[in-house]
Amino acid sequence: MELTFRMAREQDVSLLLDFIKGLAAYEKRPQDVTATVQAVREAVFQRKRAEAFFIVENGNEIGYGIYYYIFSSFAAACGLYVEDLFIVPEKRGRGYGRAALGWLAEKALKEGCGGMEWSCLDWNTPAMGFYEKLGARLKKGSVRFLMEKESMEALAGSGNSGPSVI
Repeated sequence: MELTFRMAREQDVSLLLDFIKGLAAYEKRPQDVTATVQAVREAVFQRKRAEAFFIVENGNEIGYGIYYYIFSSFAAACGLYVEDLFIVPEKRGRGYGRAALGWLAEKALKEGCGGMEWSCLDWNTPAMGFYEKLGARLKKGSVRFLMEKESMEALAGSGNSGPSVI
């Protein structure tokens, strides 16, 4: 068994979207995937808003990850945010998730990052246990908020967004 990681290329966009749909199905949220091949191409490969990679076993892609860099003003340092990490169900339990997070940790350290972050669905206790065994800890003291596009549009158009920046 040979496990490798390779960065996704623009010609991989359909495969990347297939894996994104696989993650959404696992998370019981397939209806939430609104991404299209063109939207993924633009966001990841043209605008470079995130980076994507594949987990490859014996030359076959069996999973993927998407990450991007975040910034901590308190530490004046970047961190690596893991948006997605997914391995097809039949390949789980073989140490591939650990290997992928190790590969990302190495990449983050080489980039001078002070840490890595990700979120986990509150019902996914097996994943939480796995992350804790790796040395990650539950981040306490804050709550994540989500403002969807409709709310952003209402806020931006409300006239209450403050003075213009010059």
